[in-house]
Amino acid sequence: MNPAALVPSLMSGLLAAALAFPAAATEAAAAKPDLAKGEATATAVCGACHTFDGSRGTPANPILAGQHAEYLAKQLGDFKSGKRSDAVMQGMAATLATDADIRNVAAFFAAKSAKPGFAGNKATVARGEKIWRGGIAERKVPACAGCHGPAGAGIPSEYPRLAGQHAVYTEAQLLAFRDGKRKNNAQMAGVTAGMTEADIKAVADYVAGLR
Repeated sequence: MNPAALVPSLMSGLLAAALAFPAAATEAAAAKPDLAKGEATATAVCGACHTFDGSRGTPANPILAGQHAEYLAKQLGDFKSGKRSDAVMQGMAATLATDADIRNVAAFFAAKSAKPGFAGNKATVARGEKIWRGGIAERKVPACAGCHGPAGAGIPSEYPRLAGQHAVYTEAQLLAFRDGKRKNNAQMAGVTAGMTEADIKAVADYVAGLR
């Protein structure tokens, strides 16, 4: 093949690559969360229930500080779409007009440091730890640590951080999964199916003290 004939084709390829690069860079920049905007949303929309930085707040509401951004974004998306049902949160999520709004506020809370919590019932700590680490084999309940980690740190985009979470909130969510009231995670519905209320209460309290 004549080398000269390759020149136009090569130049065309280089030009296309040069034009594509700024577009790719712009898309990457657009996808990067804006923490300042996230903070504004957290203060205006989320602060009344979760505190502006997502720290300890009211026990009935989850601690958001230090939670994985991917998990928070998914839950907000599920509230917005109706896949996860809660009248208050569905109303709040509806105020987040775009995916970028969701990413921004999720990233803001994820960037905060979670404050340590404490187990409140010494009588059930051993039971909670046993279920967390080893599950309940006879009832086909897997170990919580298998997905959420020994220390409850979770896995970004897959499993939420649970360490230090309010026991009241964790207990309520586990019961909701078991009783079919929370329907946005089939895996958790299966995990909790074999748990009694006492099992759930013990695990929730144990989780509150994990660090």
